[in-house]
Formats: sequence, structure tokens, C-alpha cells
Amino acid sequence: MFKSRRLLIIGLGNPGSEYKNTRHNAGFMAIDFLAGSGAKWKSEKNFVVAKGKTSIKLANELTGKAWDNGHAYFIKPQTYMNLSGLAVMAAMQKYKIPLTDIIVIHDDLDIQLGDIRIKTGGANAGHNGLKSISAAVGNDYRRIRIGIGRPITMPTECQNKHNEIINWVLGRFTTTEKIAIFKVIESMCAN
Repeated sequence: MFKSRRLLIIGLGNPGSEYKNTRHNAGFMAIDFLAGSGAKWKSEKNFVVAKGKTSIKLANELTGKAWDNGHAYFIKPQTYMNLSGLAVMAAMQKYKIPLTDIIVIHDDLDIQLGDIRIKTGGANAGHNGLKSISAAVGNDYRRIRIGIGRPITMPTECQNKHNEIINWVLGRFTTTEKIAIFKVIESMCAN
């Protein structure tokens, strides 16, 4: 019997209410939107999953392949960001999805707030979630990079810069920033 292909669409973030609406959870926010308000989430080892459909146009654009349906598994790792690779590997094995049919959605400091970039493979730019995924399964997967921008002021000392970045990504979106993020997430679904 023919089984239709499915995408594995993974939104990166940290589990727990203390991380809800933080900049580092832009991937979770995107997955919640893409899966829809009626999504039925099921707990698996290292991740939660909802089955659903996504735009066929989006699937074609992201995978670079002709896609006959928009069937997808929407995944939110429950391992915390720096161990995201464990969740991705578990989902790939469970659903038998090849790396070429995986899309990872994540925040990106180097992209202006409200912008989006799509790429395959490449460097991880210091993103611990991407480092973990690349170490676990390789880095030849599609990425949707959601811009969160950088803090306006940065300290000159290296350690203080590192702390400022951590505080920034783990900080909550302002109302204005949240509106910009949801606009870019909605734009991903436009047919």
C-alpha cells in the first residue's frame, strides 16, 4: 500500500511556562501557528507532536521538491534547546523521515526582527539548538530563520556581551515585537 510522504517540521524552543513568548522560542511560536489552534498534541520521548497539513506551496518551496500533499508532523522538542538533536533524531527514527524532508524553524540574532530567511545546511552561527541537531543527524536540512535582531546596546567586554545575548534571547517579546513575529510567521503560510 502506498504511504504518502510527510514533512517533519520542527520548531526550536525551550519547554516550560518560564520560556513562553521568549525570543528563543520563536520556533515554538511558529509551530503552534502552523499546526493550528485545533492541533492534538501527543507526548513522545523527547518531543511533542501533532499531525496535520501545511501549505503545499510552502512544502514545495522549503524542500525544493514537487510535493503532492501538505502532510506534516509538527514537532516541539522537550529536551531544552542545547539538546534539540536528541528530539530530532528520535522523531526522524520514529516516523522514518529522511533529513531532506526536515524543516527546522528557529530564532536568529543576525536577522532583523520581522525578517525571515530560508537556507539548507551551513554553519550554526553559535545557535546551540542547531549545533545539537547537526551533531546528531548532520546539517543538510532546511532551516527557516526568524529574525529576532540583537540588543541595541552591547557591552564592550566579551563576557558581558555573552551575558547580554543570553538575557536577550531568553527575554520576552514586547507587544510590538510579537506583532512583527506573528506577521512573519503568517507570511510563511501565504498561498
